[in-house]
Amino acid sequence: MLSNEKPIIPLDSCFFLTLNTVDKIDVFVRPAYKQVIADALNYFIECHGLTVYAWTLMTSHLHLVIRTKESSAPAYFERDFKKYTTPAVLTTIEMEMDFRRTWMMKHFEEYGKSLGRIEKFNVWQNCSSPLRFDGQQPRTLLERIDHIHENPVRERIVEQPEAYMFSSARDYAGMRGLVNVRVVQQQGIFGIKKLSVN
Repeated sequence: MLSNEKPIIPLDSCFFLTLNTVDKIDVFVRPAYKQVIADALNYFIECHGLTVYAWTLMTSHLHLVIRTKESSAPAYFERDFKKYTTPAVLTTIEMEMDFRRTWMMKHFEEYGKSLGRIEKFNVWQNCSSPLRFDGQQPRTLLERIDHIHENPVRERIVEQPEAYMFSSARDYAGMRGLVNVRVVQQQGIFGIKKLSVN
């Protein structure tokens, strides 16, 4: 449960989060499902002031390096993002006529019941245990970004990180990605010459 009092977060803080699907189900196997997440990230960037420095969507989880508006706690973003994406993912599953639809919906419903939630279906697990990074320490930040960009390579989906469409590795390689990320330069997120915003 989120407290009504917002914690004080340093302005230069950014966070690494991993959002996992219920039971680590491989939900994001179809491009339409993946596009829901890319569109949602762009919505939160445009309408909620979210800054996304990096992202990679795998079949059962989403890695993010973000900074929230006015340095609010990432738990508020996580809550709102899950609320926003769950109905969109469920609708897309229905529209795609996925042969796993009934099986997935049963898992999503059972997870909601186990938590005693009002929401009937839950696509996402509850906690993500975000890690806070100092935006003035670009080396640590860039190491984390490289690590998440390597996920599709480690899973043998692609040979090069920038070949994976549902990741910001494309932006870091100078190509246009699906999400309007802010590319981190060697100087960090504040003391920089120029940030690339695609």
